Amino acid sequence: MNHRNTFSSFDVSRKLLPASYTYKNWNLAAVRGSEKLDNESVLIYGNIGIWETSNNFQSFSDFNQGFPKGIDNRKIYSVKKLGNNIFAGTQLGLYKRESEKGDWQKIQLPVREDRIADLGIKQDTLLILTRNFLLKTTDGTAFKTVQLPPPIGYVRKIGLFETFWQLHSGELWGLPGKLIVDLLGIVTIFLALTGLLHFFFPKMIKKRKSKGREVASFVSVKKKNLHWHNVVGYIFALFLVINTFSGMHLRPPLLIAIANKQVGIIPGTHLDNPNPWFDKLRRVIWDENSKKYIFSTNDGFFFADETLTRTLEPAFSQPPVSVMGCNVLKPVDKNILLVGSFSGMYLWNFENGAIADFFTGQPYQKPEGMQSPIGTNMATGFVEGMNSAFWFDYNHGVQRMASASWRMPSLNFSEMPDEIIKASPMSLWNAALEIHTGRIFENVLGPFYILYVPLAGICILLVLISGFILWWKLFRKR
Repeated sequence: MNHRNTFSSFDVSRKLLPASYTYKNWNLAAVRGSEKLDNESVLIYGNIGIWETSNNFQSFSDFNQGFPKGIDNRKIYSVKKLGNNIFAGTQLGLYKRESEKGDWQKIQLPVREDRIADLGIKQDTLLILTRNFLLKTTDGTAFKTVQLPPPIGYVRKIGLFETFWQLHSGELWGLPGKLIVDLLGIVTIFLALTGLLHFFFPKMIKKRKSKGREVASFVSVKKKNLHWHNVVGYIFALFLVINTFSGMHLRPPLLIAIANKQVGIIPGTHLDNPNPWFDKLRRVIWDENSKKYIFSTNDGFFFADETLTRTLEPAFSQPPVSVMGCNVLKPVDKNILLVGSFSGMYLWNFENGAIADFFTGQPYQKPEGMQSPIGTNMATGFVEGMNSAFWFDYNHGVQRMASASWRMPSLNFSEMPDEIIKASPMSLWNAALEIHTGRIFENVLGPFYILYVPLAGICILLVLISGFILWWKLFRKR
């Protein structure tokens, strides 16, 4: 899991996974957005890659020619057409297609980071947002890299969630940190196996004795097994405790306690960067009416002037956005944006600050205290055709834009074709993540699967701490 690029070409058939991982009605973040090619055709994109469809979303054709092998290389965050060129921002880089009949070609960017967070258009300029920088280009060959100024009242802090995330993966200390966490994974397997052997050895020895068989070799192996179990355990116990504790807080319910907490940046780590927006940028829009940029970041929404030289101004009202990030950011009227995430969907007037729940039309009231990062409606995408528009829920898939604030669509969205389902397996990385977080057990445990991570974490902590105490009291002097 720490080496996503290395394993990006490996996929797992969804037929081998529980039924909940099968695409139904365009669910599971299959679609993130759309881009019009002309009056007849629209591109839809997301976890399924890119597909060309009619403007009434009834027929589909593959538009992924040129992407490397592996569905992870077709995880698309944004697609924009600029002149005769089409650009795609993906999990693993920026791609360009010079015509509808051509192939996607990867573009080398003048920044170290390959992951594209979002794409936008400002007049004749393509805006390329990475997690750290904003890049500008008019043709996809020459780029201007912009490090955004700090926000008003900037304090060098980072989200506790982000700190725990990078601590758990080891990325907090770059590649050496990742390799250390890889080693901790091997150590965990070693301790589990040697611990099981130590548990079963006495029974095996007793059974052999009762049958009059030789046991000296078994006793010798038992001692060596316990010796190395103790040696490896006391060397790595503290590191394993820290790694387990941080991982427990990356999933609900413990995630709720840290989701909105800010902490200081640990000096000398991967996060200790002079860029005030390091690993914080998520979405960008240029608003022609107000002549300003609107950025969605880990710290909320911010406005920037056209020159991008003045300090960024935080929006005085902030629509709810899940800690997992903003999935929908769409202008729907003058000064009004549709904002969607796992927290729901809202209509936000960024000029007067009014926020209304998209589904009920009621003004948004910020809840007090801790709140869940997941709402009733988990918005993952939005598409718009000639005479219709649809939004996508993570669990339930495509939904009509039924709201008093939105015109009712006159058409239905087509069922998900078998061709797209067959061409959209799960990446090996994502399959490993589903197992690691316990979500793969939802079919068996139901809603209680959410307790898998905290309970597993508590069990691991108990084993590590009790094992260290036993070693300290019983075996250390020996």
